Amino acid sequence: QVRLMESGGGSVQAGGSLRLSCVVSAYTYRGMCMGWFRQTPGKEREGVATFGTDDSTRFADSVKGRFTISQDKPKNTLYLQMNNLKPEDTAMYYCAAERIYCSAGYFLETATYWGQGTQVTVSE
Repeated sequence: QVRLMESGGGSVQAGGSLRLSCVVSAYTYRGMCMGWFRQTPGKEREGVATFGTDDSTRFADSVKGRFTISQDKPKNTLYLQMNNLKPEDTAMYYCAAERIYCSAGYFLETATYWGQGTQVTVSE
């Protein structure tokens, strides 16, 4: 059973930073294609960043240059560092994972495993 648990969300002012964490509870972290998504009420879920098993990364245009994604494999943890936050970044952020070897271009929207989400609120 694979479980994902996000943390690190909160409320910040525009221009601030947050780091989200996603701990993967699984026998092995290897071969897990992972990414971050976000969603606001009434809108479709949006892919934010992907981390491929080949260590490649991909970002949504809206966050390029502001967000970075990284892994700490010994800790089974995926991170999303969010800098220069904007009010439009306000959303529930979800971690997703699929047990598959992938590049960052992999379509994770249909991933098997999802966390419960962590709320990020950015005020003016």
